[in-house]
Amino acid sequence: MLTIIENLPIHVFGVKASGQVNAEDLKKVLLLGLQSLAEKYSEIYYMLVLETKVENFTAGAWFQDMLAGIKHFSQCKKIAIVADQKAVKNFTDGFHYITAGKAKDLP
Repeated sequence: MLTIIENLPIHVFGVKASGQVNAEDLKKVLLLGLQSLAEKYSEIYYMLVLETKVENFTAGAWFQDMLAGIKHFSQCKKIAIVADQKAVKNFTDGFHYITAGKAKDLP
């Protein structure tokens, strides 16, 4: 499930992932939130807090996430992924080389 994180700066869209995350979660929460942010500010500042393992994302969720990344690739300015998982660190280590915005791994 994805839930919107409240009380962030108005130009930042944040979601928390918990339990199983499926394609509908991505469509109804993430894609709509990113689209709204892109329309308002033409730039995307996005934060994802992972309170579930990446294995709990369904194949459909990964596909929707890929579509969001492609659609908003040039608008992404900063992305923060908060997680305590080695797989996420490995992904973000490589991802920051291909993203248009800034990505940083924090210890």
